[in-house]
Amino acid sequence: MTESFDVVVAGGAAVGASIAYHLSAEPGLRVLALEPDPSYARAASALSAASIRQQFSSAVNVKLSLYGIEFLRALGTSLAVDGNRPDIGLREGGYLFMATPAGEAVLRANHALQSALGADIALYDRAGLAARFPWLAVDDLVAGTWGRTGEGWFDGYGLVQALRRKARAQGVEFRKAALARVEMRGPRAETLVTDDGSRLSAGHLVLAAGTATAGLARAIGFDIPVRAKKRFVFAFECREKLAGVPLTIDPSGVYFRPEGEGYIGGASPPEESDPDAAPDDFEVDYGFFDECVWPALAARVPAFEAIKRGRAWAGHYDMNLFDANALIGPVPGTANVLLANGFSGHGLQQSPGVGRGIAELIRHGRYTTLDLSDLAPARLLEGRKMIEKNVV
Repeated sequence: MTESFDVVVAGGAAVGASIAYHLSAEPGLRVLALEPDPSYARAASALSAASIRQQFSSAVNVKLSLYGIEFLRALGTSLAVDGNRPDIGLREGGYLFMATPAGEAVLRANHALQSALGADIALYDRAGLAARFPWLAVDDLVAGTWGRTGEGWFDGYGLVQALRRKARAQGVEFRKAALARVEMRGPRAETLVTDDGSRLSAGHLVLAAGTATAGLARAIGFDIPVRAKKRFVFAFECREKLAGVPLTIDPSGVYFRPEGEGYIGGASPPEESDPDAAPDDFEVDYGFFDECVWPALAARVPAFEAIKRGRAWAGHYDMNLFDANALIGPVPGTANVLLANGFSGHGLQQSPGVGRGIAELIRHGRYTTLDLSDLAPARLLEGRKMIEKNVV
């Protein structure tokens, strides 16, 4: 027996749940979301640093996050169910990017673009940085940008649960299962087979299964350069109390932000030390903190020379090796398959806008609000890279 749906979404974390929510905001579609781990214990949505920023170098990424912050601010109302208003603890503490002389021109160009698009980003020279953030070591810096509003951090797991709960209230079915096989008939995905043997048909199939998506796409004839990359998040405490700490990005790539009474932070390893992660590899390398993260923290914030390391965890990015930007939209060569993948660490903050965009494509055959065509998977075949200079 084959069950029929208008849309099947493979993946039920932040991106998949947002797609399901936006599709179900208007009646008329029967939507199924497949999620093999409804605890989200190993989902990037629950394991990331759960932050949002407008400080990107490409217009589409800035616009996605401008919509995202408005969505998060209004979430208590829009995602309320039976009078229960979700609270994801959104804190608009801002991002702080800093530049040495080598990076000043890019930082200033990025700031001009962000400001032109309506992002509330302040620009500081060295003296301004020292006055606004007196705990910083600024001798090697020439400029910095800080999001006064619209940037910050939140409870990523809480966002997933709120989207899922609202989508279910609007008629979406969430099923504990993984998409195992897609049977094509010409350009159409005709039959979907789950890992429990269920057979499904769908008017549209959306592949939003995080690091599992590359295998599914390859099986239907579209090879995407998306690989799982392991990232660590380290928690630590500092004896000295620092005031007004945003999510701070050191020019070295090391980042940190407040979390409770302490901080969390990390960095991406160099490319030559960044192998593909095995699906079950969530082991933490504490030596990476001691050798790579802590020295940069202590050099940038003298108070961090004396810190106490706490717990740590690992998660997986669905890293797009082509250009480190998301792949959003129709799969070339297919008639009813769409991708929402390759977010390279930006999926949680972009999930509201991506969910809306995919829903528009399915309902109307085109984008009706924000045009995401710059992120179309077809750019892989065209060799058209959508370079983002602010990758953290």
